[in-house]
Amino acid sequence: MARLERNQLPPQAYQTYAIAQPADTLVRAACEQVGCAAWLSGWETVLDEGTEMGRRQAAYVRTKAGRTFRELRNTAGLTVFRFEAHQRCFAEHQTRPQIFAVRDGDYRGNPTGRHRTHTRPADWVEDFGENQLRLADQHQKG
Repeated sequence: MARLERNQLPPQAYQTYAIAQPADTLVRAACEQVGCAAWLSGWETVLDEGTEMGRRQAAYVRTKAGRTFRELRNTAGLTVFRFEAHQRCFAEHQTRPQIFAVRDGDYRGNPTGRHRTHTRPADWVEDFGENQLRLADQHQKG
């Protein structure tokens, strides 16, 4: 079988897979998305309820935070809230969004105009893997 050199096939014989990250764009992200240590392992918040701020923060944790925790007192008399892992922490995380694109064609262009964007990275990886298997099968068949 003769080896095909670059550009022997027309652009419509190709598919291009790309991951892009728009510059200067931040979006709100969940703890799990950014690998937040508090989300992974849990965390402690220590509050001094002898102050007005400490009392307000403790009241918020107890009544409005919506997180699972255990409440303790340390030897200094401060309130310790121990939060379980795998729940949202109190930080506002941000990340740069990624675009998982697939389009017909190659570097010469997209003659069909077909393209799609996967919303989940795992779907893009699966699509890419299936395309690789399809190419290997075609190559084996000749």
